[in-house]
Amino acid sequence: MDRIDLMNIFITAVDEGSLVGAARRLRRSPTAISRAIASLEGHLGVELLHRTTRSIRLSEAGQRYAASCRRILAELEEADLLAGGERSAPRGMLTLSAPPISGEEVLRPILDEFLGAYPLVSARLMLVDRSVNLVDEGVDVALRVGQLPDSSLVATRVGEGVRRVIVASPRYLSEHPPIEEPADIAGHQIVSLTHFGIEAWGFGSGPAARTVHFTPRLVANTVRAAVGSAVGGRGLTRVYSYHVAREVKEGLLTIVLAEAEPEPQPVHLLAPGGRMAVPKVRAFVDFATPRLRAAFARLAIDAREL
Repeated sequence: MDRIDLMNIFITAVDEGSLVGAARRLRRSPTAISRAIASLEGHLGVELLHRTTRSIRLSEAGQRYAASCRRILAELEEADLLAGGERSAPRGMLTLSAPPISGEEVLRPILDEFLGAYPLVSARLMLVDRSVNLVDEGVDVALRVGQLPDSSLVATRVGEGVRRVIVASPRYLSEHPPIEEPADIAGHQIVSLTHFGIEAWGFGSGPAARTVHFTPRLVANTVRAAVGSAVGGRGLTRVYSYHVAREVKEGLLTIVLAEAEPEPQPVHLLAPGGRMAVPKVRAFVDFATPRLRAAFARLAIDAREL
């Protein structure tokens, strides 16, 4: 068994979360998968996976090796597909990443439509509330809300005007002191989101920008959890405007300090530079871009009506 095949088995096991899952996906026996990974570990002289009867977990060396394997396998795929020229039909596994709510409600229907149009493409959709390292985690395309740092990634803008709003239930607001300026939130109960500032929120922009520090009453790592607690009267939370459009329209939540909100955020599709030449990646970006722009334009209109 050659090294590339061993790398592919190893990465498949990592992605599937088990040797049995890798065997099922690769249509090999679990014993063959186990032997292949043992052979790879023997060649490298390190343990790549910590195994239990039901799952596997990457060792520290395994994490580093997995990132390298993903880069090597992606480059090989690019070379094979580019050799076929522009006539190559989009095919293979397309890996996407997005925040949970925008991924579920905006990106997923577009992905379903794309898969219907390109029957030779399969997809893996990762919905996570964190910035994914596209190269190290083998992601072809990511949907990301917010300003982008300088990088080698290719960015396609698909939306703008996404507001970061602070909301609370009408009952909570009626039972606590009024909120007239940003400094007032320091005396309130806060439901923090891990990626929106656990102990401080920024307000305004430019010379007028300021930061207010607080001690959170609850810290959540998903938008749905934070919004649910805010609806239940547990305190103030900060999310993107489209996260709470329905709750605000139905009177379950009220926006406060709208005049002090930070600058609206853009939305981009991101892809590693080399991946844009791969037919499945280029096809998806071309297919999704106008549809995402239309979807986020509708969300921006809805948000302005809040």
